[in-house]
Amino acid sequence: MPIPSRAALVDHLVRTRIAGDVATPRDNNLSHYRKLANGDRHYWLGLELGDRWTDEQDVLAVMAERCGVVDDPGHRTGQDTIDPELTVDALERMAARLRKAVAGKERVLFATGHPGALIDVHSRTAAALRSAGCEVVRIPDGVLADEGCVVQFADVSLYERGASLWHTHSPAPMAAILDALAREGRALPDLVVADHGWAGCAAQRGIDAVGYADCNDPALFLAEAEGTLQVAVPMDDHVVDPRFYEPMTEYLLGAAELV
Repeated sequence: MPIPSRAALVDHLVRTRIAGDVATPRDNNLSHYRKLANGDRHYWLGLELGDRWTDEQDVLAVMAERCGVVDDPGHRTGQDTIDPELTVDALERMAARLRKAVAGKERVLFATGHPGALIDVHSRTAAALRSAGCEVVRIPDGVLADEGCVVQFADVSLYERGASLWHTHSPAPMAAILDALAREGRALPDLVVADHGWAGCAAQRGIDAVGYADCNDPALFLAEAEGTLQVAVPMDDHVVDPRFYEPMTEYLLGAAELV
């Protein structure tokens, strides 16, 4: 697949609803912002936010700035948005961090809580980094978390339970991987490329982390604003066809000088 221009990628993101008018409704977004502000740790994605984000309107302000949701607090229902220009800006920041990983021949760990949508994005990126000389971290055997297990498929760590790969926001699988690496005396990753609690947990433990985040997952954007997370890429993280992410992935790898 050819690397799209910035303008072509912006158009593609809007047409496929990865950005622009996204499927996540406004009331769902605001509900998640409110629950995060009220201290519901499910929405903290493994981060320790303390009492710094107890005002829902402060959360909304960050989301408007970094994700592109509607900034009007009076807009309570209906359509919400992700700014595709912010998506591409964040992809370029992620690409810069990937270039640093290549320059340092770093150890990189990939993980996703969205196996039905993002595994190929992460796997393609992992393959490109390995070809450029990075070490893609192989997780220990027998890692358990949340009454299931952590597996690795196509270089991407995933949560499995009942012989199925699960969608999860939990930070526990990433915590279990990092703890298992430490028990085995192995070096921790220099960089984690992930999403959801996988990215939040790694960032909270002081590991460089970059991640993808939807407009109803504000914690990663707050972490980026505070400098805990290196990059949060705003996008709908589960559109109807995972192949829609392919031009975005090619743009990322092109900007990272990996293709």
